[in-house]
Amino acid sequence: MTENKTRLAIKVDIAVIGAGQAGLSSAYHLQRLGLQPGKDFVVLDEAPQPGGAWQYRWPSLTLNTVNRVHDLPGLGFAEFAGGDGTVKASVAVPHYFAAYEEHFGLRVLRPARVSVVCDRGDRLRVESDRAVFSARGLINATGTWENPYIPEYPGAATFQGQQLHTRDYRTAEVFAGKHVLVVGGGISAIQLLDQISQVTRTTWVTRTPPRWREGPFTEEAGRKAVAMVEERVRAGLPPMAVVSVTGLPVTPAIEAMRQRGALERKPMFAEILPHGVRWPDGTELEVDVILWCTGFRSALDHLAPLQLREDSGGITMIGRLATQVARDARVHLVGYGPSASTIGANRAGGAAARELTTFLGLARSPGA
Repeated sequence: MTENKTRLAIKVDIAVIGAGQAGLSSAYHLQRLGLQPGKDFVVLDEAPQPGGAWQYRWPSLTLNTVNRVHDLPGLGFAEFAGGDGTVKASVAVPHYFAAYEEHFGLRVLRPARVSVVCDRGDRLRVESDRAVFSARGLINATGTWENPYIPEYPGAATFQGQQLHTRDYRTAEVFAGKHVLVVGGGISAIQLLDQISQVTRTTWVTRTPPRWREGPFTEEAGRKAVAMVEERVRAGLPPMAVVSVTGLPVTPAIEAMRQRGALERKPMFAEILPHGVRWPDGTELEVDVILWCTGFRSALDHLAPLQLREDSGGITMIGRLATQVARDARVHLVGYGPSASTIGANRAGGAAARELTTFLGLARSPGA
């Protein structure tokens, strides 16, 4: 695919935005349905190389510590991981994604940042910094990494220490000798709290008390969690964090954190001071660093002209796996809501490809 300098729209049947787990899964299934990459559909990815958000993960996140790397459809991850669990996830997964793209000839156009998608009657105009495309349908798989969320608190601008988000984290050693306030109750917050608390003083705060899960995470529990998130998006409500349903697993690392006192959680503070934070009862705490492990929001600003959102702020989703947008059946969102997990993104990619090609009358061979 060559750069279009005249900004004339290149016609394709389907544009896929994003080449992480959800985007590659969607592309794989579109190809299995008879569509040709680079001709019938195009995959656009903002990142300079394969790997999705994995390529930006902190170096200490290894294959031993990551929750799990799920196989993409048609080509397993195991042969790329090797037997060494100390390999960085930010190295192993991009290597896997690159091999996957090459193996199936998916011809991802990168780096290609999509700035806006607009309605043009029976087509959608997809504008990127590499080319402009005119598509009959859209599978959006932009995920959340590009949209970190930090809640607003009074006094945040006055803080004279360091504030950073999960996506900015590299290593715990840079905080040595500092008092780090870790904010958030998700899995990433626990992972970073574990690492930082081993090298320096930490304080942990969460908006609500953490929910701990004893025992293995069963398939039934997983289905229940996904069903609850799916129920919300089908009702047009903003998706909720899956961990709020599943709870946090009690692992040996968690037990070790408890023993050294790293899990002595405090409720959320009310305001930020120049050198720390203050709680509603007037208690103050001096800290050097505020690490916001407060999650991400779906990166969907480029879809704003399509007016997909409800007054609630959510997007009403329909379809078998809730990937199709109710307000515009030409648009599917994968990696959103119930398909935000890697395994969910795989299934959603297949469902979106089948439903969209059927809706557009494009399917040329039986789906996988």
